Amino acid sequence: MFGAIGSGDTSGYGRLVRASAQPAGTPRPYGGYYDELIDTLAGAVGSGTFDTAVEHVTMHRGQLTVTVARRHIRAIAEILRDHPKLRFDLCAGVSGVHYPTQAGAQLHALYPLMSIAHNRRINLEVTAPEEDPHIPSLYAVYPTCDWHERETYDFFGIIFDGHPALSRIEMPDDWVGHPQRKDHQLGGIPVQYHGAQVPPPDQRRAYH
Repeated sequence: MFGAIGSGDTSGYGRLVRASAQPAGTPRPYGGYYDELIDTLAGAVGSGTFDTAVEHVTMHRGQLTVTVARRHIRAIAEILRDHPKLRFDLCAGVSGVHYPTQAGAQLHALYPLMSIAHNRRINLEVTAPEEDPHIPSLYAVYPTCDWHERETYDFFGIIFDGHPALSRIEMPDDWVGHPQRKDHQLGGIPVQYHGAQVPPPDQRRAYH
C-alpha cells in the first residue's frame, strides 16, 4: 500500500523508505503549448531576471513545473496572472511537501495554476530551508490561497510572509510541531472500538 515491501508493517508508520528521484530540470522541447508559455514568461520577466528568478523548469508526468526563487515568487505570479498571453487567473490551492534530505530546500510549496481563458495549466513551485521556512504569501495575488496557505503552515511549518491571518486551521492552537513533516513524532493513544483495543499508530504492526 505504501510502496515498500518486506517489512510486514501495514500501518505506514514503521519508517518505511521508498526512494524516489526528484526531477530537477528538463531540457527543451517541453511539447505542446509549454515552450511558447515559457518563452512568453521569459520575455515578460526579462532574460537576465528570468535566469535569476527561475531555478529550473521541469516536465514530469505530463505536467510543467516552474521552480522559482522565493524572493521572486510574487512577481512571477503577478506576471502569470496579468500577462494577456498567459492569464493564469486561478490558483487551485497550495500543497506542501517535506524532503528532509534536500539540504537548503527541505520545504516545498506547490501552487497549481490554471488559465481559464486559454485552458492551460502550470505548476509554480518554491522552496525554503527548514532553518528559515519563510515564503512570501500569494494571498494578494490569488485570494484562493488563503486557507490553503494556512493549512500548509499548520501541517508543514512554512511561514507565508504577508498572509493576513496565518494561524492553524486543522490542528489545535496548542499543538506542538507540524504533523506532516517526515520527522514529526507520531505517537498516539490507544482507542476502544466495539470492545477491541486499537493500539496507537506507532505501535500498529502486522506480522506474517
